[in-house]
Amino acid sequence: MRLCPACGATLATAGWDCTACGHRPQQRAGFIALAPALAAQSEGFDPALFAELAALESSNFWFRARNRLILWALQRYAPAFTDFLEVGCGTGYVLQGVAEAFPGARICGTEAQTEGLQFAANRVPRAAFLQMDARQMPFDNEFDVIGAFDVIEHIAEDEAVLAQMHRALRPGGSLLLTVPQHPFLWSEYDVRAHHVRRYTRGELRQKLTRAGFDIVKMTSFVSVLLPLMMLSRLTRRTDAVDYDPLAELRIGALANALLERALDAERLLIRAGLSLPFGGSLLAVARRAT
Repeated sequence: MRLCPACGATLATAGWDCTACGHRPQQRAGFIALAPALAAQSEGFDPALFAELAALESSNFWFRARNRLILWALQRYAPAFTDFLEVGCGTGYVLQGVAEAFPGARICGTEAQTEGLQFAANRVPRAAFLQMDARQMPFDNEFDVIGAFDVIEHIAEDEAVLAQMHRALRPGGSLLLTVPQHPFLWSEYDVRAHHVRRYTRGELRQKLTRAGFDIVKMTSFVSVLLPLMMLSRLTRRTDAVDYDPLAELRIGALANALLERALDAERLLIRAGLSLPFGGSLLAVARRAT
């Protein structure tokens, strides 16, 4: 069910106008804006980075390898889903991969800033998009799968977001998350990326459990590159003027290819059933209990 973002009533029509309270959402840049005040802020992510991310993602080793891991997890743990929502879809790179791999599924994407949605809509024209506050999701028992990929670390109230995702999933539905791991890796990169936290495995497990989820799979990834990440975070300058959080993604073609091969080999270990204990990121697959 879709819910009115103003009064919480079940919406009786196909659009977002509420017959119960008369609320009619605004539009921003051609998208329905359910949280327009949030769209004007940039606390969780710098909207100026969307254009460069859109240019980097399709060729960068990290985004490409993460996409393949996400698609494997979907095919392994939720192969028959019909409805997919990505919360914090950014420029739509993950959503594009999901739409191509599952052409029969209904695909939806949400983002706090409309700047990202413009790129996402160009990448996935058949998807539905909304500007939305993840802490106040207007859905109840609506989706088979929800994904949030490097999103909830940007939100102080991450447990409220997990609770909203739980409500938006149908009973037995699946949640897929990726988050940055290991608080000891906290650096200026995290500050400039507007992160609130880096997770431990135990913290993420506890928060998912408290939200009502059963853990199906949890593993680190970007494990083979952890020493390089540590070196990069320790040696990079933190000058307030010219620090660039995307600098470590701009690498030469040979290094990019080698790093992608390394992460592909790591994914084979995960597919074989291993749960890697250390890595720059965590993947979690959880299920809403029936």
